[in-house]
Amino acid sequence: MEAHFELNEVTEKLPKHLHKFIVKQPYDEYTPQNQAVWRYVMRMNVDYLSKVAHGSYRDGLKKTGIFVDEIPRMEGMNRILKEIGWAAVSVDGFIPPNAFMEFQAYNVLVIASEMRTINHIEYTPAPDIIHEAAGHAPIIANPEYAEYLRRFGEIGSKAISSSKDYDMYEAIRLLSILKEDPNSSQEEIDNAQAEVEYLQNNMGELSEMAMIRNLHWWTVEYGLIGDLENPKIYGAGLLSSIGESKNCLRPEVKKIPYSLDAAYQNFDITSEQPQLFVTPDFAYLSLVLEEFANTMALRNGGLSGVKKLIDSKGLGTIELSTGIQISGNFSKVIEDQKGRVAYVQTTGPTALANRDKELIGHGVNNHPNGFGSPIGKLRGINLPIEDMAPRDLDAYGIYEGKTVTLEFESGVVVEGKVITGTRDLRGRILLISFEECTVRYKDELLFTPDMGVYDMAIGKEVISAYAGSADVRSFGDVGKVSKNKSHKIVYSDRERALYKLYAEVREMRQNQSHNEPRIGEILTILKNDYPKDWLLALEMYELAGKNDLEIAVDLRTYLTKLKSDEKYTKLIDNGLRLIEESTPAEV
Repeated sequence: MEAHFELNEVTEKLPKHLHKFIVKQPYDEYTPQNQAVWRYVMRMNVDYLSKVAHGSYRDGLKKTGIFVDEIPRMEGMNRILKEIGWAAVSVDGFIPPNAFMEFQAYNVLVIASEMRTINHIEYTPAPDIIHEAAGHAPIIANPEYAEYLRRFGEIGSKAISSSKDYDMYEAIRLLSILKEDPNSSQEEIDNAQAEVEYLQNNMGELSEMAMIRNLHWWTVEYGLIGDLENPKIYGAGLLSSIGESKNCLRPEVKKIPYSLDAAYQNFDITSEQPQLFVTPDFAYLSLVLEEFANTMALRNGGLSGVKKLIDSKGLGTIELSTGIQISGNFSKVIEDQKGRVAYVQTTGPTALANRDKELIGHGVNNHPNGFGSPIGKLRGINLPIEDMAPRDLDAYGIYEGKTVTLEFESGVVVEGKVITGTRDLRGRILLISFEECTVRYKDELLFTPDMGVYDMAIGKEVISAYAGSADVRSFGDVGKVSKNKSHKIVYSDRERALYKLYAEVREMRQNQSHNEPRIGEILTILKNDYPKDWLLALEMYELAGKNDLEIAVDLRTYLTKLKSDEKYTKLIDNGLRLIEESTPAEV
């Protein structure tokens, strides 16, 4: 099946289950006003951020195919990004955190294809192409930061979520969609806001995914770098917000040295942040990331890791001390007297793997109804099964054709006829298969002969537990696309007529031409039909100034009048300042 997005040496490595999150960039749906919003924000950002952003920002814009005058196309970005080993794909708004992280692990930047409206020109609660392309992409050109981002994705995609995390993701996604859609009712927004607040107050203990999402927010999205007294901006949320990029450096916003404490600091996506974390350099980000990874079940396994997977109610993997990996939906764990894992059980399709490669004959078709296995050492035998050589197995009666009773220290008993064993390339035993097998723990039957062949995983302990499958190919189309789709804005005839005027002015600028009588006509239309549209008047004022047109005086007077509405004062003042610094003094 042909991919519905551009394939190159980076994107062709993406596993198939991520393909469904990728959408075609709706470039033809961007209105001329959208293009003007992009241009305004980018001109403001480049002018201001060149002074306060990390040094990688301005050079990174060119290195990643981002231009000031027009919304970037994915194809163009990809041709340039591949030179630094990255790629970009278009997605519909927020995607699930694990999927987002997994894209990063493959050096792929996900870019929300939506474009903020003029009403949210300074800040948008929804991810959009300004935030993603102009915020995230430029700093990726810094090799040290790019490696941090890739490594973050690699570790973050393994973080275990709680069962409430997905509900929170859906609630935040819906709220951001409604807030960005000018056709949303206030009642819809209020209800969505209430749901987010309710979930925030009832999440319980933070999951691994919630904590690593916090780390992502306070670094990749809202990070500052350098000295506490005079930090620079590198977080995409700040780089893409012409309002907050200025406000964030004010003394009122508390600056905190970045540390693992950031993992426990929640955030509100719908408002500006009251505090920000400052890292001394990009290398320190990786140190904190590794410090966090050392707390995860990914590196610690054990009973707590299995319990996290059960609570997540999602696809997860445990790895035993032999290297065998069990992937599925974990539903049960039996704990021994010393607080260790005695038995694990999955429900539904399960796959077994070693070194992230599915074991032949042990995919989901072979284990469609779950998988269970004891874990630990045999009672009265110091030598674990995993360390037994063939002569040891023979001495303890564990060989093909032999009916054997294996009693584990935990009290789990396996009784059946040995069929065969499965070993890894080094000869280490991973599985022992039985027929006519019964498995019990105290008075509880865990497996009976009528259930078929019993495959027992070998391992004395759980050394790792993480989200997702060991072999990304085992479960096919895992994960789900949100049921809440970004709203396609329906424009009125009046709005479409306005966008035609934007297109006319844009064409004059691009062709380095001007038509003063027509500019005058458009100004009259704005005054009569669109008295609150300030951006098109600003674009015409720029055009008039560069071409020394007399109508520049009328446009300047009109913009000064519009400034009386405080909603537009700062926006117009910033635009005028930028224009007048680059056009003749008499304008």
